Amino acid sequence: MKALTIHQPWATLIALREKAFETRGWATKYRGPLAIHAGQKIDREACEKEPIRSALAKYGYKADNLPTGAVVATCRIEECWEVSRCLRGDVVLEKEGGNTMREDPIGKKEESFGWYDDGRYAWELSNVKNLIHPVSVKGQQGLWNWER
Repeated sequence: MKALTIHQPWATLIALREKAFETRGWATKYRGPLAIHAGQKIDREACEKEPIRSALAKYGYKADNLPTGAVVATCRIEECWEVSRCLRGDVVLEKEGGNTMREDPIGKKEESFGWYDDGRYAWELSNVKNLIHPVSVKGQQGLWNWER
């Protein structure tokens, strides 16, 4: 199974189904199963900002008890969208050079959970399954193979 290492708290936000898109500076053609690996790094400052703080607190999490160095969820990559902004400043997700646009807006909460600057990419995730017992494993950069 392909895996992606993500800093905390964003890996846990995905595992909790609070975050539906992972934003990256690079596109992927891969579609299919994906393991979400929580890296060793925790952005403690981000954990204290809203709406991240409230989203974590709803499930009993804060910076001090986030899992690290472990696969915390599995999901599927459904689509990879290119990010741009319309004249009003709203996020627009498109593909095929702008010939196809995602009809549903992402919403302000989702926008606050990612980095939606022009030219970045939003990986649309679905079928997220939180692992009750995270699986300790060393992560890697980029997409990598994880053997369950």
